[in-house]
Amino acid sequence: MSEQTLKDTAFAPSRNLSKGMIARQPIVNGLQQIIGYELFNRSRSPYDHTMSSDATLIFAALTHAGEEDLVGTKLMFVNCTHEGLTGEHLELLPADKVVLEIPPLGHAAIHEVAARLPTLLALKDQGFHLAFNHTVLESEYSAWLPLADYIKLDLSALAPAQLTVLVKFASRHSRAELIAEKVESALQHDLGQRLGIELFQGFWFARPTVMQTRLLTPSQQSIIQLLTLVREQASTDAIEEVLKKDAALAFNLLRLINSASFGAHREITSFKQAVMLLGMNKLFRWAAMLLTAAREGGPPPAVGQTAVIRGRLMELLAKHSLTETDTDLAFICGMFSMLDRMLNMPLPAALALIPVSEAVSAALLRHEGILGELLILTQACESQDLDQFDRSADSLELEHNDINQAHLQALSWTECLSD
Repeated sequence: MSEQTLKDTAFAPSRNLSKGMIARQPIVNGLQQIIGYELFNRSRSPYDHTMSSDATLIFAALTHAGEEDLVGTKLMFVNCTHEGLTGEHLELLPADKVVLEIPPLGHAAIHEVAARLPTLLALKDQGFHLAFNHTVLESEYSAWLPLADYIKLDLSALAPAQLTVLVKFASRHSRAELIAEKVESALQHDLGQRLGIELFQGFWFARPTVMQTRLLTPSQQSIIQLLTLVREQASTDAIEEVLKKDAALAFNLLRLINSASFGAHREITSFKQAVMLLGMNKLFRWAAMLLTAAREGGPPPAVGQTAVIRGRLMELLAKHSLTETDTDLAFICGMFSMLDRMLNMPLPAALALIPVSEAVSAALLRHEGILGELLILTQACESQDLDQFDRSADSLELEHNDINQAHLQALSWTECLSD
């Protein structure tokens, strides 16, 4: 099976975005050291590449809940549509680590090259790197050629004589680094090296690897609420309220703000901090990207709903004896107590994906401290374990009536998501 055939097969549509949505293939230098990865969106067919699929890929890369960040560690090569080049989702990416692969314009090139030039110049000004295929060396694209940081030469489509001519022309007329792609044999690799090509991609080095991406997709309703509040320049408290009512939304924001791509200098553990650091403009663009990639319809799934109820109940109970800061920790503790079920992975591994305080970690993993006791009480409320309910209530010196009232308030607050 050829590399192109396998690559097309790898794009078989998948309805479940949480399983293996991204494939990536390394790009190596002459010493076979990895300098970057090209990311492929496996949730679409190769003939269904749109602005929406661009945003979905970025969403998956930014919010991937795995041990390794996909964005911000090495260069990330991303295939784009021209429509997607104007999408606000790009503003969430670390431009200096991203290479946008610009498609050719086909028969429309002679009319469209000049029209598309301002967009490409703006992307360069933002710090993005641009890559083109060999068509950028044709006369119609002369206005684009100075913008090329990389030119990819497809060795499955170019004969050796043609490749030789293109390499010489590119070396004389551009400053771009050349990448030989779809390298499937030692002969092709040797030819590229003899011609002076220094970067390579293809089966001869590594096949695309499927990343078992784990994603938490917020409900559309929550995202629309967030967009509305941000557009209205609502208070941080009002925005925090929406984040607290969708566990997936809250998790994704903390993942983004603490990711390698964002480059925060300290760990951000509260929603208010995250909102203030991200700022209204980027928060709006982030929410718009989520809406593009969000699942269709309906309220949050049962697990996410239960997590929100836990968080709210622990927050209400904590107000009887804890400071405001510790009350916030109580909410986070309750909400993220179900991350193992939400991400289908052990809780210690899930907690390693986001920064939590030592008190929260001890409560979640070992039921230690007052937060741990509050969590035990909350779980007893869910399971109607009366004996444990009594023990925890006595330990926390809480009245049964106060606990029951807080539980009813938590249920009511969570059900008012659409208010």
